[in-house]
Amino acid sequence: MAIVGGLGALVSGCSTTPDEPTVLLRMTQPSVPATATEKCPDPVALPDRDLTEAETTNLWGRDRAALKDCDGRRDAAVKAAGPQP
Repeated sequence: MAIVGGLGALVSGCSTTPDEPTVLLRMTQPSVPATATEKCPDPVALPDRDLTEAETTNLWGRDRAALKDCDGRRDAAVKAAGPQP
């Protein structure tokens, strides 16, 4: 019987008052890479004339590279934010 009384004294010594929380919840923001917040580049400005085949290929290539880079930054932001419900 003395053991039960001793255990009761130990347990009551660890209790908190009703005003104190027993669990603390914190909302945290995900860490988003700085590159993910950069504005995507505008498409290449086209001159007001017919383009040569070389100019068309060059400008198209620049736009595609910029799009791929921007998509990579967005993908990094999504991964940093974690799984969505």
